Amino acid sequence: MEIVIRNSGEQPIYEQIFQQIKTQIIAGELKSGEALPSIRALAKDLRISVITTKRAYDELEASGFINNIPGKGCFVARADMGLVREHIQREIEEHISAAVELSRSCELSLEELTEILNIIYGES
Repeated sequence: MEIVIRNSGEQPIYEQIFQQIKTQIIAGELKSGEALPSIRALAKDLRISVITTKRAYDELEASGFINNIPGKGCFVARADMGLVREHIQREIEEHISAAVELSRSCELSLEELTEILNIIYGES
């Protein structure tokens, strides 16, 4: 499992860890049942606070991506594709909301925004 922390951005460190582990789970790089590094080990490897790592793991558990088994550690949860799809859809909605705000700020019409979306969607 590879995690890269960037201190230069506005995103908190715990959120960077959360996002990167979540992305690796969704992409299948981390498999169901696979053990994650202990909170202390990950904190030591990343040279960050144990509290920061614990917060990231707590967020992952609350979101259903990992299971914490007391005395044994944290493991990747069994993939619930409905949950994964919901998380991805929520992220898409956030990005589209930002695009809508930006388009309104420059008085771009819904038709023009839809055309842009169709072009981009057709390219992939």
